[in-house]
Amino acid sequence: MDRRVLKEALALSDAHFPYVLATIVDAHGSVPAKKGAAMLVREDGRIVGTIGGAGLEEKVRFLARQALRHHEGGLHRFDLKAWKPGGLQSLCGGSVDVAVEYVAPKPNVLLWGGGHVALALSRQLALLDYDHSVADDRGEYVSAERFPNARHRWVVAPQELPSTLEKSGERFSHAYLLGYDAKKDEEVAFRLLPTFSGAVGLIASRSKREITLRSLKARGLDPETLSRLRSPIGVPMGAETPEEIAVSIAGEIIQDLRSSVRKEEVAARAEEAATDHAQESPGQA
Repeated sequence: MDRRVLKEALALSDAHFPYVLATIVDAHGSVPAKKGAAMLVREDGRIVGTIGGAGLEEKVRFLARQALRHHEGGLHRFDLKAWKPGGLQSLCGGSVDVAVEYVAPKPNVLLWGGGHVALALSRQLALLDYDHSVADDRGEYVSAERFPNARHRWVVAPQELPSTLEKSGERFSHAYLLGYDAKKDEEVAFRLLPTFSGAVGLIASRSKREITLRSLKARGLDPETLSRLRSPIGVPMGAETPEEIAVSIAGEIIQDLRSSVRKEEVAARAEEAATDHAQESPGQA
C-alpha cells in the first residue's frame, strides 16, 4: 500500500474524521493497478492514492461517497471490458475486486474534573482505545502521572475552557462534567452547551441537577439548549463506586456510537429513496 495513504489514514484517525479506504484485493488479467493498490477518500471528497484511474476510479469514488453516507462499505467486482454487458469503458480486458471500507471516527471524550470518577473513566476509555483529554483548574489533578493516557491535560479556569478547546482543534464526541465544585460545573455547562457539538453530561444528585438547570435557565439558556444537558449520566445499572460509574459512562458512549451510526444510516437511506422516487416521477413535482 502507498505510504501516503497510510499516513493520511493515521492523520484522519487521530483528528477524528471518517474516511473510506478502497483496496484492490484481487485482480485477474490486464488491469491498470495490481492487487494491494489503495485509495483513500476523505469526507470532503478529496482522495489520496489511486486504484488505476479512469472509469474504475470514478465508480469506486461514487461507492466511497455512498459508504460515507451509509457508514457501510462492501466488496465489488469490476470487469474492465468495454465490449461486455455491464463492463466499464475500458479496453484493459481484466477484472478487479475492490473492498470499500468505511472507517468511523472513534469517540473522543473531554473530562472536566480530574477526580475519582474521571480517573476510573480514563482507564476504561484507554481499554476501549477511545481518545480522551482532561481539564481541571487544579494542576495536581491533571498531571501526566495521574492521566498518562490523556491526549491533552489542561489546567484551566471554567470560563476559559471553550477557548482552550478551540485552540486545540480537537473534535470531541462527548464532554462529561465531573468536577468537585457544583458552581464550576455549572459554569462549564453554561459555556459549552450553546456551542459544543457533542453530547454534554453532568454527574449530579437530583437536587444538584435541579438547582443547576434552574440557574442555567436564569442565566439565559433556552429550553432547547438546556435539553442537551444529560443528567443523570451513564447506562442505568445501579452503579455506585467510581469504577462502576465509569463502566456505566463507557457503556453510554458505546451506545451513542452504535445508535448514531444506525440513525444516520436510516436517515441517509430514506433521503436516497426520496431522491430516487423524485427522479422516477419528474412530472409529479
